[in-house]
Amino acid sequence: MTETVPYDVLIIGGGPAGLSAALNLGRSLVRVLVIDADRPRNAATLNSHGFLTRDGVPPHELRRIAREELAAYPNIEVRTRVRVAALRPADAGHGSIRFGEVRFEAEIGRREPETTVSARAVLLATGLRETLPDVPNLRGFYGMSLFSCAACDAWELQGRRLALIGESADLAARARLIGRWTETLTVFTNGADVVNTAEEAELAAAGVAVLRHPIVELVGDRGRIEAVRLADGTSVAVDGGFVRPEWETALGFLDGITPAVDGAGHLVTDRSGRTDVPGLYAAGDAAAPGPQQLIVAAGAGARVAAVIVHDTIGVATAH
Repeated sequence: MTETVPYDVLIIGGGPAGLSAALNLGRSLVRVLVIDADRPRNAATLNSHGFLTRDGVPPHELRRIAREELAAYPNIEVRTRVRVAALRPADAGHGSIRFGEVRFEAEIGRREPETTVSARAVLLATGLRETLPDVPNLRGFYGMSLFSCAACDAWELQGRRLALIGESADLAARARLIGRWTETLTVFTNGADVVNTAEEAELAAAGVAVLRHPIVELVGDRGRIEAVRLADGTSVAVDGGFVRPEWETALGFLDGITPAVDGAGHLVTDRSGRTDVPGLYAAGDAAAPGPQQLIVAAGAGARVAAVIVHDTIGVATAH
């Protein structure tokens, strides 16, 4: 590998949180490196919604516009289709890390480490890794007529016959939320025992059916779902719907750095995005849970950028 290249801030993740942070840091004369594996969780989504001035824009187009804007700043560098193989304290053997005194080092490359970079601070904007329910041919409809975010996509499905497919303990709560947009909702647990008797009765009172048999097939054409077929032979006609994935943070590259995480695996931060490791920050979906919307992540990135600038010069911040 070549000589270590120094930066002020290393941002891991090139989604809306990371790119927004890079823009605001760059405008504060910070030398920034963004590392983006270019494998976004919303890659299957054709259009994103809820982002002011960009409602309905394809997610990849939003990222393209952002990168184009960042290219105007000579102190911001974005490397795509590379990953961080390891992130570690540059001086791990000398006690606790204090911000500004010990730098982080990261090995980056496409498959194997090719370059080592150092940074005074690191922002984790890695988002979440998504695992969909084990349903045959589900990916053929995901992002086109089946979605994971009600706030992002339910408007376009309002009033239709909808499915909710999931195997998680919060499925009934999800059903109550999605019920805002339709009067015809069917919950499919795919054989998982995740809706209890009381929850099923509450949903039934609201006109929501719960079907527990495993799903054997999703029926439809060219990404448009038409029915859900179950192992008992039942076939339920639907016009669209939602999936409840399982999510986990992608932090396997951390080496000798152990920030606190909550019970769901999200990074624990203070309200300003600081983790309990000095100099290590988090923004977007990888941080404590909240609305998984692009505009929320972008706002979090901008907020953390301001905090990093203040922390760098030792000025107390009200953020």
